[in-house]
Amino acid sequence: VQLVESGGGLVQPGLSLRLSCAASGFPFIWYDMKWHRQAPGKERELVAVISSGGGTTNYADSVKGRFTISRDNTKNTVYLQMNSLKPEDTAVYYCNARSYWGQGTQVTVSS
Repeated sequence: VQLVESGGGLVQPGLSLRLSCAASGFPFIWYDMKWHRQAPGKERELVAVISSGGGTTNYADSVKGRFTISRDNTKNTVYLQMNSLKPEDTAVYYCNARSYWGQGTQVTVSS
């Protein structure tokens, strides 16, 4: 099983980033997918969830209206589109499916 995140980086406040998570080794289409994040000194936070078919999504209040989770079941990939980024969005972002976790990708929002 592998979950490989990509797309993180350094970005100025107000701009956008798109994270990707490529999954392999398990039946992706049967799994709800989640994005979490962990900022330095803070607990890991659930950011967004998407149902297995993609029809249902949920977001943390802190990102609602700015982030969009989506998935492409033909590519076994889940995405997190992050707009209007704020310094408080700085964290390591992790892709998750039940007990499976990716290694994380760093997002830093700073001018």
